[in-house]
Amino acid sequence: MSNNKGLSDKVKGAVSKTKGELKDQVGNAKNDPKMQEEGKRDKSKGEYQERKGEVKDH
Repeated sequence: MSNNKGLSDKVKGAVSKTKGELKDQVGNAKNDPKMQEEGKRDKSKGEYQERKGEVKDH
């Protein structure tokens, strides 16, 4: 059986990255630097969560 301890973190990471990418793109389209920055932070958070999930799986 597969060890899925990190699955939750991986899913949360994917959601955060997707949300961040969307905010970044909308902020770019609306010329809203604040929204772009929020998007970049969300993407970074998502990448961290995914790495955390990978570590838990090993």
